[in-house]
Amino acid sequence: MYARLRPLIFRAEAERAHTITLRLLELAGAFSWGRGLLRQASGDRAPNAPVEVFGLTFPNRLGLAAGYDKDGRALWGLAGLGFGHIEIGTITPRPQEGNARPRIFRLVEDEALINRMGFPNKGVKAAQARLARKRPSGVVIGVNIGKGLDTPLEAAGRDYAELILALGPLADYLAVNVSSPNTPGLREMQGRRRLEALLAELGVARASLSRRIPVLVKLAPDLSSADLAEAVEIIEAAGMDGVIAANTTLARDELHSPSGSEAGGLSGRPLFARALEAVEQTAHAVRGRLPIVAAGGIMGAREAQAMRNAGAALVQVYTGLVYRGPGLVGEILGALR
Repeated sequence: MYARLRPLIFRAEAERAHTITLRLLELAGAFSWGRGLLRQASGDRAPNAPVEVFGLTFPNRLGLAAGYDKDGRALWGLAGLGFGHIEIGTITPRPQEGNARPRIFRLVEDEALINRMGFPNKGVKAAQARLARKRPSGVVIGVNIGKGLDTPLEAAGRDYAELILALGPLADYLAVNVSSPNTPGLREMQGRRRLEALLAELGVARASLSRRIPVLVKLAPDLSSADLAEAVEIIEAAGMDGVIAANTTLARDELHSPSGSEAGGLSGRPLFARALEAVEQTAHAVRGRLPIVAAGGIMGAREAQAMRNAGAALVQVYTGLVYRGPGLVGEILGALR
């Protein structure tokens, strides 16, 4: 059915189509019959196969990557599709509009997206209020956090620490985003000096919480092998709980779509090889000591299984959902059980 609906959806501007889709998921998720229809649409029939990762029990290995539901508006609908975890965000301390529109571009010939969103979200207070309401059961909720657009790098630690203190009591895990290409200077946070200082500050903030919440760090796929190994070493030494590999890429390898030259982060099928390599290199560096969450270019069961074989404990999708629709969930879950 989605294959027939997609041309109609793709006639709308990309961000508008996404907003409408998210609203429909929010509405469907508000009713038990709506959630039942979503599960039917996803094609997920098999029973869950729970897995223990960084101290949490995930009902299955498939999650939704950050960026799809930035403010956690459609948690019930997304849970109805069968995801084992949903990562909302990126959340910043204060509300921000993000970059100017248009800022999402479909690369249909490449089954890809380019986005330069810039962390548009309603801010931490809105996220707190939403997470404090009744949440869907049987799904892990993560929150991706980032510094504000106007916060200088020297003060970035304060933003992240504030977010950990505010959202740590409400989320199941937190993901530290230091790798988006759409906030100027943010990727500099992956260098040794800044990353060590940031994670030390975050460790202090986390220690003040009443419970120990898992904290993951999301890295870029554009790091050199040496820089990736160094970042992973710092993450492990700081006592963080896992690595998400990887974010969107600035590379533009062999694209065929007219929008391929747009600025921003590239996701979807062209990202898969880079993301898989990042997972392989991370797995080699951590040697089982830290769990890896794989994200990037997972468009079906084949890519999801390849990420698992490379060492990922969990996998996440986003752009694959845009191109393949809800049936992607059932397909991947059938392969990963």
